[in-house]
Amino acid sequence: MEKKILIIVPTYNERENIEKLLPKLFSLEIEGLNILVVDDNSPDKTGDYVEEQTTLDERIHLIRRAGKMGLGTAYCAGFKYAIEHGYDFVFEMDADFSHDPDKVPEFLKKIEDADLVIGSRYLTGVNVINWPMKRLLLSYFANWYTRFITGLPIKDATGGYKCFRIEVLKAINLDKIKSNGYAFQIEMNFKAWKKGFKLDEIPIIFFDRFQGTSKMSKKIVYEAVFMVWKLRFGSMFGRL
Repeated sequence: MEKKILIIVPTYNERENIEKLLPKLFSLEIEGLNILVVDDNSPDKTGDYVEEQTTLDERIHLIRRAGKMGLGTAYCAGFKYAIEHGYDFVFEMDADFSHDPDKVPEFLKKIEDADLVIGSRYLTGVNVINWPMKRLLLSYFANWYTRFITGLPIKDATGGYKCFRIEVLKAINLDKIKSNGYAFQIEMNFKAWKKGFKLDEIPIIFFDRFQGTSKMSKKIVYEAVFMVWKLRFGSMFGRL
């Protein structure tokens, strides 16, 4: 039986990128592949473009939201859509090609023997291009800190290119996921791991398309710092 695959792509002012990403993903000729764009009312009309595409290709889907509500909530909306519509495998992917679409088949191969596959920037050294050193060090330290505090057995706990079996998403109470950014990725990984699912990684090269401009903020960093302790103590007291 053909597996149903959903790639979730959150967007905010990504029209130029999404115009290229949709045909690129379909050019991979993966059976059962669908794409869900979660658009946060992009001023550049990304949502309008995607809505038009949904009328031309039944494999393209759209969730429109009122405004910028955060990456974590965008993915959770997509996860719920995937559960409701009976998908088997669900991807997180950025719209700006920082996540190489050509890696999708490798994820699908790896997840045959895993429940959550993470595209790791640190599995084979440091594979990040166009990041300023300050941000690279912050990301690398954040991953070391996360592993040290939580015990997560992965090299890249904060990466955003990944593939879930739908069973993982069904097992996690998505209504309790309130984090964004780094913290969201850590929280999803940790909860999947603690529920007994098998996590694995494949090496990726992360290409930052926003050279010299960091999308990080102090709020995102602080959220991640406190999230790891919240997860550790929540696990100890059975509150995940």
